Amino acid sequence: MSRLALRGLVKAFGSTKVVDGVDLTLEEGEFVSLLGPSGCGKTTTLRMIAGFVPPSEGTIEMNGQIMSSPGSVVPPERRQMSMIFQSYAIWPNMTVAENVSFGLTLRKLPSDEVRRRVGEMLEIVQLGHLAKRYPAELSGGQQQRVALARALVNRPLLLLLDEPLSALDANLRKQMQSELKALQRELGITFLFVTHDQEEAMALSDRIALLRNGALEQVASPREIYAHPATAYTARFIGQTNLLRGEIRDRIAKCSAVEWPVDGPSGPVIFSLRPEAIRLASGGATVPGTVRFRATLQQQFFSGATELLEVNCGGQLLRVRISAHGPLAGEHDFIFSIADAIRVQE
Repeated sequence: MSRLALRGLVKAFGSTKVVDGVDLTLEEGEFVSLLGPSGCGKTTTLRMIAGFVPPSEGTIEMNGQIMSSPGSVVPPERRQMSMIFQSYAIWPNMTVAENVSFGLTLRKLPSDEVRRRVGEMLEIVQLGHLAKRYPAELSGGQQQRVALARALVNRPLLLLLDEPLSALDANLRKQMQSELKALQRELGITFLFVTHDQEEAMALSDRIALLRNGALEQVASPREIYAHPATAYTARFIGQTNLLRGEIRDRIAKCSAVEWPVDGPSGPVIFSLRPEAIRLASGGATVPGTVRFRATLQQQFFSGATELLEVNCGGQLLRVRISAHGPLAGEHDFIFSIADAIRVQE
Protein backbone atom coordinates (compact mmCIF):
# COMPACT_ATOMS: atom_id res chain seq x y z
CA MET A 1 0.00 0.00 0.00
CA SER A 2 1.37 3.41 -1.00
CA ARG A 3 1.91 6.07 1.65
CA LEU A 4 0.36 8.69 -0.67
CA ALA A 5 -1.50 8.31 -3.96
CA LEU A 6 -2.70 11.11 -6.21
CA ARG A 7 -5.17 9.86 -8.81
CA GLY A 8 -6.29 12.09 -11.67
CA LEU A 9 -5.76 15.19 -9.55
CA VAL A 10 -7.10 18.39 -11.10
CA LYS A 11 -7.41 21.92 -9.74
CA ALA A 12 -9.15 24.52 -11.87
CA PHE A 13 -9.69 28.19 -11.16
CA GLY A 14 -12.43 29.17 -13.55
CA SER A 15 -11.53 27.76 -16.96
CA THR A 16 -7.81 27.51 -16.13
CA LYS A 17 -6.44 24.17 -14.95
CA VAL A 18 -3.53 24.87 -12.62
CA VAL A 19 -3.07 21.15 -11.91
CA ASP A 20 -4.10 18.87 -14.74
CA GLY A 21 -4.56 15.13 -14.21
CA VAL A 22 -1.64 14.34 -11.88
CA ASP A 23 -1.12 10.65 -11.06
CA LEU A 24 1.65 10.05 -8.52
CA THR A 25 2.38 7.59 -5.72
CA LEU A 26 4.86 7.86 -2.84
CA GLU A 27 6.04 4.81 -0.93
CA GLU A 28 6.87 4.62 2.76
CA GLY A 29 10.22 6.25 3.55
CA GLU A 30 10.63 7.70 0.06
CA PHE A 31 12.02 11.17 -0.72
CA VAL A 32 10.24 12.59 -3.78
CA SER A 33 10.80 16.06 -5.21
CA LEU A 34 8.06 17.88 -7.09
CA LEU A 35 10.13 19.93 -9.52
CA GLY A 36 9.22 22.65 -11.97
CA PRO A 37 9.33 26.35 -12.78
CA SER A 38 7.23 28.99 -11.03
CA GLY A 39 3.55 28.73 -11.94
CA CYS A 40 3.61 25.05 -12.94
CA GLY A 41 1.27 23.93 -10.12
CA LYS A 42 3.75 22.61 -7.52
CA THR A 43 2.51 24.56 -4.50
CA THR A 44 -1.16 24.13 -5.46
CA THR A 45 -0.61 20.37 -5.56
CA LEU A 46 1.06 20.49 -2.14
CA ARG A 47 -1.78 22.55 -0.68
CA MET A 48 -4.34 20.07 -1.98
CA ILE A 49 -2.41 17.21 -0.36
CA ALA A 50 -2.28 19.13 2.92
CA GLY A 51 -6.03 19.77 2.82
CA PHE A 52 -5.92 23.54 2.44
CA VAL A 53 -7.38 23.48 -1.08
CA PRO A 54 -10.05 21.04 -2.36
CA PRO A 55 -9.45 19.30 -5.70
CA SER A 56 -11.71 19.99 -8.67
CA GLU A 57 -11.34 16.39 -9.85
CA GLY A 58 -9.53 13.25 -8.71
CA THR A 59 -8.65 11.87 -5.31
CA ILE A 60 -5.88 12.02 -2.72
CA GLU A 61 -5.32 8.83 -0.74
CA MET A 62 -3.10 8.26 2.26
CA ASN A 63 -2.49 4.69 3.44
CA GLY A 64 -5.44 3.63 1.28
CA GLN A 65 -7.88 6.12 2.82
CA ILE A 66 -9.34 8.95 0.77
CA MET A 67 -8.29 12.32 2.16
CA SER A 68 -9.68 14.56 -0.59
CA SER A 69 -12.12 14.21 -3.44
CA PRO A 70 -14.57 16.67 -5.02
CA GLY A 71 -17.07 17.54 -2.28
CA SER A 72 -15.25 15.63 0.49
CA VAL A 73 -12.15 16.88 2.30
CA VAL A 74 -10.61 15.51 5.50
CA PRO A 75 -9.41 18.49 7.59
CA PRO A 76 -5.64 19.11 7.64
CA GLU A 77 -5.32 18.32 11.35
CA ARG A 78 -6.62 14.78 10.79
CA ARG A 79 -4.23 13.85 7.98
CA GLN A 80 -1.15 12.65 9.94
CA MET A 81 1.06 14.92 7.89
CA SER A 82 3.02 18.10 8.55
CA MET A 83 4.02 20.94 6.27
CA ILE A 84 7.01 23.29 6.27
CA PHE A 85 6.51 26.57 4.46
CA GLN A 86 9.07 28.68 2.61
CA SER A 87 8.86 31.33 5.36
CA TYR A 88 9.25 28.71 8.17
CA ALA A 89 6.30 30.38 10.05
CA ILE A 90 7.90 30.01 13.48
CA TRP A 91 6.58 32.28 16.23
CA PRO A 92 9.00 35.05 17.22
CA ASN A 93 7.55 35.43 20.74
CA MET A 94 8.18 31.78 21.62
CA THR A 95 11.45 30.07 22.50
CA VAL A 96 12.81 27.24 20.39
CA ALA A 97 11.37 24.66 22.80
CA GLU A 98 7.97 26.42 22.90
CA ASN A 99 7.82 26.54 19.09
CA VAL A 100 8.60 22.83 18.81
CA SER A 101 6.13 21.84 21.55
CA PHE A 102 3.23 23.89 20.17
CA GLY A 103 1.51 21.08 18.25
CA LEU A 104 1.90 18.59 21.10
CA THR A 105 0.43 21.09 23.55
CA LEU A 106 -2.60 21.62 21.30
CA ARG A 107 -3.17 17.86 21.39
CA LYS A 108 -3.17 18.07 25.21
CA LEU A 109 -0.47 15.43 25.66
CA PRO A 110 0.92 14.96 29.20
CA SER A 111 3.56 17.57 30.00
CA ASP A 112 6.20 14.91 30.76
CA GLU A 113 5.73 13.36 27.31
CA VAL A 114 5.85 16.78 25.64
CA ARG A 115 9.17 17.60 27.35
CA ARG A 116 10.62 14.21 26.47
CA ARG A 117 9.63 14.34 22.81
CA VAL A 118 10.71 17.95 22.38
CA GLY A 119 14.07 17.19 24.01
CA GLU A 120 14.62 14.16 21.77
CA MET A 121 13.74 16.09 18.62
CA LEU A 122 15.93 19.05 19.51
CA GLU A 123 18.86 16.68 19.95
CA ILE A 124 18.16 15.10 16.56
CA VAL A 125 18.28 18.51 14.84
CA GLN A 126 21.25 19.59 17.01
CA LEU A 127 19.43 22.42 18.78
CA GLY A 128 19.28 21.05 22.33
CA HIS A 129 21.66 23.72 23.60
CA LEU A 130 19.48 26.49 22.09
CA ALA A 131 16.14 25.39 23.55
CA LYS A 132 15.61 28.63 25.50
CA ARG A 133 16.59 31.02 22.71
CA TYR A 134 14.17 33.04 20.59
CA PRO A 135 14.07 32.91 16.75
CA ALA A 136 15.65 36.38 16.43
CA GLU A 137 18.75 35.00 18.18
CA LEU A 138 19.16 32.17 15.64
CA SER A 139 20.83 31.93 12.24
CA GLY A 140 18.85 31.08 9.12
CA GLY A 141 19.94 27.46 9.26
CA GLN A 142 18.99 27.17 12.92
CA GLN A 143 15.54 28.65 12.22
CA GLN A 144 15.15 26.07 9.46
CA ARG A 145 15.93 23.31 11.97
CA VAL A 146 13.32 24.71 14.38
CA ALA A 147 10.70 24.47 11.63
CA LEU A 148 11.80 20.90 10.88
CA ALA A 149 11.70 19.90 14.55
CA ARG A 150 8.24 21.40 15.04
CA ALA A 151 6.94 19.49 12.01
CA LEU A 152 8.59 16.19 12.91
CA VAL A 153 7.88 16.11 16.66
CA ASN A 154 4.25 15.27 15.82
CA ARG A 155 5.50 12.04 14.17
CA PRO A 156 3.78 12.57 10.82
CA LEU A 157 3.56 9.81 8.27
CA LEU A 158 4.23 12.36 5.53
CA LEU A 159 6.19 15.63 5.56
CA LEU A 160 5.41 18.27 2.92
CA LEU A 161 8.13 20.87 2.26
CA ASP A 162 7.39 23.95 0.14
CA GLU A 163 10.79 25.29 -1.04
CA PRO A 164 12.05 25.42 2.57
CA LEU A 165 15.68 26.18 1.65
CA SER A 166 15.11 29.00 -0.84
CA ALA A 167 15.73 31.78 1.71
CA LEU A 168 19.21 30.48 2.63
CA ASP A 169 22.49 31.58 1.05
CA ALA A 170 24.25 29.16 -1.29
CA ASN A 171 26.71 27.63 1.20
CA LEU A 172 24.14 27.22 3.97
CA ARG A 173 21.70 25.76 1.48
CA LYS A 174 24.19 23.04 0.54
CA GLN A 175 24.77 22.26 4.22
CA MET A 176 21.03 22.06 4.94
CA GLN A 177 20.49 19.79 1.94
CA SER A 178 22.93 17.31 3.45
CA GLU A 179 21.34 17.58 6.90
CA LEU A 180 17.82 17.24 5.50
CA LYS A 181 18.69 14.09 3.56
CA ALA A 182 20.43 12.53 6.58
CA LEU A 183 17.48 13.39 8.84
CA GLN A 184 14.98 11.86 6.43
CA ARG A 185 17.02 8.66 6.24
CA GLU A 186 17.35 8.50 10.03
CA LEU A 187 13.64 8.97 10.71
CA GLY A 188 12.31 7.00 7.72
CA ILE A 189 9.49 9.49 7.10
CA THR A 190 8.11 10.01 3.59
CA PHE A 191 9.09 13.46 2.25
CA LEU A 192 7.43 15.36 -0.60
CA PHE A 193 9.73 18.27 -1.39
CA VAL A 194 8.71 21.14 -3.69
CA THR A 195 11.51 23.01 -5.46
CA HIS A 196 12.29 24.86 -8.69
CA ASP A 197 16.02 24.06 -8.32
CA GLN A 198 16.93 21.01 -10.41
CA GLU A 199 20.34 20.59 -8.72
CA GLU A 200 18.62 20.48 -5.33
CA ALA A 201 16.12 17.90 -6.56
CA MET A 202 18.93 15.78 -8.04
CA ALA A 203 20.93 15.87 -4.80
CA LEU A 204 18.09 14.99 -2.42
CA SER A 205 15.57 12.78 -4.17
CA ASP A 206 14.90 9.10 -4.58
CA ARG A 207 12.61 10.14 -7.44
CA ILE A 208 11.84 13.40 -9.23
CA ALA A 209 8.36 14.29 -10.49
CA LEU A 210 8.79 17.02 -13.11
CA LEU A 211 5.74 19.25 -13.59
CA ARG A 212 5.05 21.28 -16.72
CA ASN A 213 1.95 23.48 -16.99
CA GLY A 214 0.21 21.50 -14.25
CA ALA A 215 0.86 18.05 -15.76
CA LEU A 216 3.59 15.51 -15.04
CA GLU A 217 6.25 15.49 -17.73
CA GLN A 218 8.32 12.59 -16.32
CA VAL A 219 8.73 10.73 -13.04
CA ALA A 220 12.00 8.87 -12.49
CA SER A 221 15.10 8.59 -10.32
CA PRO A 222 17.62 11.45 -10.64
CA ARG A 223 20.04 9.25 -12.58
CA GLU A 224 17.33 7.97 -14.91
CA ILE A 225 15.74 11.36 -15.60
CA TYR A 226 19.19 12.84 -16.34
CA ALA A 227 20.57 10.01 -18.44
CA HIS A 228 17.31 9.13 -20.23
CA PRO A 229 15.02 12.16 -20.47
CA ALA A 230 11.73 11.30 -22.15
CA THR A 231 11.12 14.69 -23.73
CA ALA A 232 13.05 17.69 -25.00
CA TYR A 233 11.58 19.75 -22.16
CA THR A 234 12.92 17.32 -19.54
CA ALA A 235 16.34 17.25 -21.18
CA ARG A 236 16.55 21.06 -21.11
CA PHE A 237 15.19 21.48 -17.58
CA ILE A 238 17.35 18.81 -15.93
CA GLY A 239 20.90 20.00 -16.42
CA GLN A 240 22.39 21.29 -19.67
CA THR A 241 21.98 19.50 -22.97
CA ASN A 242 22.39 19.83 -26.71
CA LEU A 243 19.19 19.22 -28.64
CA LEU A 244 20.11 17.81 -32.03
CA ARG A 245 17.19 18.19 -34.42
CA GLY A 246 17.34 16.32 -37.69
CA GLU A 247 15.90 13.49 -39.70
CA ILE A 248 16.27 9.74 -40.02
CA ARG A 249 16.55 8.38 -43.55
CA ASP A 250 17.44 4.81 -44.42
CA ARG A 251 18.47 4.13 -40.81
CA ILE A 252 20.87 7.09 -40.75
CA ALA A 253 20.26 10.02 -38.39
CA LYS A 254 21.47 13.31 -39.88
CA CYS A 255 21.54 16.35 -37.58
CA SER A 256 23.17 19.31 -39.32
CA ALA A 257 26.71 18.21 -40.24
CA VAL A 258 26.67 15.18 -37.89
CA GLU A 259 25.28 11.76 -38.82
CA TRP A 260 25.31 8.21 -37.46
CA PRO A 261 23.48 4.88 -37.91
CA VAL A 262 20.32 4.29 -35.86
CA ASP A 263 17.45 1.87 -35.54
CA GLY A 264 13.96 3.23 -36.05
CA PRO A 265 11.56 4.55 -38.68
CA SER A 266 12.36 7.42 -41.02
CA GLY A 267 11.16 10.92 -40.17
CA PRO A 268 11.97 13.98 -38.04
CA VAL A 269 13.90 13.28 -34.84
CA ILE A 270 15.35 15.02 -31.78
CA PHE A 271 18.30 13.74 -29.75
CA SER A 272 19.53 14.95 -26.36
CA LEU A 273 23.31 14.93 -26.05
CA ARG A 274 24.82 16.09 -22.74
CA PRO A 275 27.86 18.40 -22.97
CA GLU A 276 30.02 16.02 -20.90
CA ALA A 277 29.27 13.20 -23.37
CA ILE A 278 31.32 15.02 -26.01
CA ARG A 279 35.10 15.01 -25.73
CA LEU A 280 38.12 16.13 -27.69
CA ALA A 281 39.15 13.43 -30.16
CA SER A 282 42.63 11.95 -30.13
CA GLY A 283 44.18 10.02 -32.99
CA GLY A 284 42.97 9.86 -36.56
CA ALA A 285 40.65 6.84 -36.60
CA THR A 286 36.97 6.80 -35.61
CA VAL A 287 36.26 4.19 -32.93
CA PRO A 288 33.28 1.89 -33.73
CA GLY A 289 30.10 3.02 -31.95
CA THR A 290 31.21 6.65 -31.87
CA VAL A 291 30.62 9.76 -33.96
CA ARG A 292 33.49 12.04 -34.89
CA PHE A 293 33.00 15.60 -36.10
CA ARG A 294 34.99 18.75 -36.65
CA ALA A 295 33.91 22.05 -35.11
CA THR A 296 35.17 25.60 -34.60
CA LEU A 297 35.64 26.91 -31.09
CA GLN A 298 33.61 30.06 -30.43
CA GLN A 299 33.81 30.51 -26.65
CA GLN A 300 35.56 28.86 -23.70
CA PHE A 301 34.48 29.18 -20.07
CA PHE A 302 36.79 28.08 -17.25
CA SER A 303 35.10 26.67 -14.12
CA GLY A 304 37.80 25.05 -12.04
CA ALA A 305 38.10 21.33 -12.72
CA THR A 306 36.16 21.60 -15.98
CA GLU A 307 35.74 23.94 -18.92
CA LEU A 308 32.66 24.60 -21.04
CA LEU A 309 33.24 25.06 -24.75
CA GLU A 310 30.80 26.46 -27.27
CA VAL A 311 31.62 25.10 -30.72
CA ASN A 312 30.07 25.52 -34.16
CA CYS A 313 29.56 22.41 -36.24
CA GLY A 314 28.07 23.21 -39.64
CA GLY A 315 25.84 25.93 -38.20
CA GLN A 316 24.84 23.84 -35.15
CA LEU A 317 26.03 25.41 -31.88
CA LEU A 318 27.06 22.71 -29.38
CA ARG A 319 28.17 22.87 -25.76
CA VAL A 320 31.05 20.62 -24.75
CA ARG A 321 32.24 20.08 -21.18
CA ILE A 322 35.80 18.78 -20.81
CA SER A 323 38.39 18.52 -18.04
CA ALA A 324 40.40 21.69 -17.50
CA HIS A 325 42.60 21.84 -20.56
CA GLY A 326 44.02 25.30 -21.02
CA PRO A 327 43.26 27.86 -23.75
CA LEU A 328 41.98 26.47 -27.06
CA ALA A 329 41.38 28.15 -30.41
CA GLY A 330 40.44 27.32 -34.00
CA GLU A 331 39.09 24.00 -35.26
CA HIS A 332 39.21 20.72 -33.36
CA ASP A 333 37.93 17.17 -33.75
CA PHE A 334 35.36 16.00 -31.24
CA ILE A 335 33.82 12.60 -30.53
CA PHE A 336 30.82 11.14 -28.73
CA SER A 337 29.32 7.70 -28.21
CA ILE A 338 26.20 6.91 -30.23
CA ALA A 339 24.67 5.47 -27.04
CA ASP A 340 24.87 8.92 -25.40
CA ALA A 341 22.59 10.50 -28.00
CA ILE A 342 19.17 9.90 -26.42
CA ARG A 343 16.12 10.17 -28.65
CA VAL A 344 13.46 12.37 -27.03
CA GLN A 345 9.92 13.45 -27.86
CA GLU A 346 9.06 17.04 -28.70
